Amino acid sequence: MSEEIENNGTTEEPVEDAPASEAAEATSESAAPSPAPPEPVEVVAPKERRARARAAKAAKVPVAAARTPEERQSEREETRRKKAAARRLERQQARAKHQAQAHERSATPPRGHEVGQQKTRQGVVVSDKAEKTITVRIDVARRHRRYQKIVRTSNTLHAHDERGEAHVGDTVIVRECRPLSRTKRWRLVEVLERAE
Repeated sequence: MSEEIENNGTTEEPVEDAPASEAAEATSESAAPSPAPPEPVEVVAPKERRARARAAKAAKVPVAAARTPEERQSEREETRRKKAAARRLERQQARAKHQAQAHERSATPPRGHEVGQQKTRQGVVVSDKAEKTITVRIDVARRHRRYQKIVRTSNTLHAHDERGEAHVGDTVIVRECRPLSRTKRWRLVEVLERAE
């Protein structure tokens, strides 16, 4: 079976075992076809990649018809108007949302001041050394707006005590009044509780 055929000075030998080649083809068909070898990936530097992207983008954009400067300016103004309207709407929505959240978060209502009504405060006398003057500490406990934790603060003020009724440790009520001295803007109303 091994015949040699001469073709232009070259010799070819035909395959001797036909059944063996058929068996090999059958096994290769039954097995999963092997994927083609992956094509080599071209490594491109970032600068080159950006340059190619810019070139591709420029190629996609059709060349615009020549426009007059007035047309370009009117187009810019129209774009600005649209963006300004969008910004205005977004800010209004954010403002409304913030006000709603602030209203929900406020644990203690804000102290309003009515015209003709003096403010009154309750506090503890910390000093009565000055004549006709007491120093009152006002303690304030409020909820933090963001963290919702109770924050305690205090401030002191000077109040006018005409008859010298209040002493250190007393709980008193004071009411605002006209300026009586450089630091006094409050007047003693009554002593609620005496110190022990």
